[in-house]
Amino acid sequence: MDITERDFFKKPFSRAEIENLLAGKPASDMFSVRSPSFKKLGLDLRMLDNQKMIDWMLKEPRLIRRPVVQIGQKVYFGATDAVLAEIL
Repeated sequence: MDITERDFFKKPFSRAEIENLLAGKPASDMFSVRSPSFKKLGLDLRMLDNQKMIDWMLKEPRLIRRPVVQIGQKVYFGATDAVLAEIL
């Protein structure tokens, strides 16, 4: 299996890439409310729709649930070591 690693702090995702990774799923699947940045920015989850979540992830990549793992067409956001071991 080929593995490609990307540091999205150095090479941020574009809006199109985020939308492609989400593939119709809600942005909340990729958005990290547990991130210290979420608290630091004082964001209110109730005020964030999908587009606003994507806007914030573009501005602040720390709001993206890590790791982002794509295997074929399936994408996993914030998978634990145990889940990744099971997948691989």
